[in-house]
Amino acid sequence: MLRDESSSLHEDLRSFRVWIVDCEQWPRACLRAELIERGYDVRGFVTIESALNALKRAPEPHMLILELRFQPMDRRNIEALGNLKFPIILIGGTVELNNPLLQLRRWERVLKRPVSLGHISDVVEKAIVQLASRTPETSHKGSSPPG
Repeated sequence: MLRDESSSLHEDLRSFRVWIVDCEQWPRACLRAELIERGYDVRGFVTIESALNALKRAPEPHMLILELRFQPMDRRNIEALGNLKFPIILIGGTVELNNPLLQLRRWERVLKRPVSLGHISDVVEKAIVQLASRTPETSHKGSSPPG
């Protein structure tokens, strides 16, 4: 049986790696479960430092979701994030998003709390579809991110 083009694209998107950084276990676990149900390969981290350390031993994600609450967003971490070549979606409240250091990098999207898990998942899905459409067909399946 032949698959149509949209189901083929959906199957290709299942190999995209998404990492979530959120110090709160319940929201991180719920978002991870939602994205896994949508077919993505998802890992969760408590701190930005643990995610940056994981980059030394694991294939890079194609996208990172970073909840800013209780994360040390100092110059060192912002610069480390700025060196990453994959898109990052920020989630934060007014105080976190007003950090002037955040202007040192272009972010894929910035979402202001309160925001639902469904909305975050939809934003991730749209960003991945856009990423896939500007990436050669097989480049996202290897150990390097597209881009």
